[in-house]
Amino acid sequence: MHHRWHARGPAARRATLSAAAFAVLILLPCAALPGDAPAVGKPAPGLVAPDLDGHTVDLAAERGKVVIVNFWATWCGPCRAEMPLLNRFYLEHRAQGLALVGVSVDDRHDRKQVVEIMRQFAYPAVLASTAGVNGFGPPLAVPMTWVIDTQGVVRARLVSAVTEQALAQAVLPLLPPSATAQ
Repeated sequence: MHHRWHARGPAARRATLSAAAFAVLILLPCAALPGDAPAVGKPAPGLVAPDLDGHTVDLAAERGKVVIVNFWATWCGPCRAEMPLLNRFYLEHRAQGLALVGVSVDDRHDRKQVVEIMRQFAYPAVLASTAGVNGFGPPLAVPMTWVIDTQGVVRARLVSAVTEQALAQAVLPLLPPSATAQ
């Protein structure tokens, strides 16, 4: 076996390694969450952290609103690509009682870059590393988005970049009808 590996040449080895890496990336979002991770249909865990402006974000204080909790990172291309969509969705539905918080998994020393990115968006963000309470724990992958109903129950976990359709399916049924739709 070892001999065949060398006989195949560098290009074949790269292709094999690339295929293996691709398989891991495909399987990773489907992997089971740790036993203490939030579960759909169960109460949302606590999340208390200072936002980038120093104000406290406390998930429990958002009870009565539908809340989207989006785990992301500055180095994550799919995360950065979904952020404008999340922002538009938030702006469109916040008057109906939608809240959104971005949770950056970047290191503390990357705070300046996180702040710079978040200047483009209307929703608050926190650094996971500064959270006093983070019952979500480290995400299995980023981006990862949790949807929590008005009673504080986890209703959806969206792994990988969200789409407008996925957001609409997960969030809109939880919101009261908008005043313009009545």
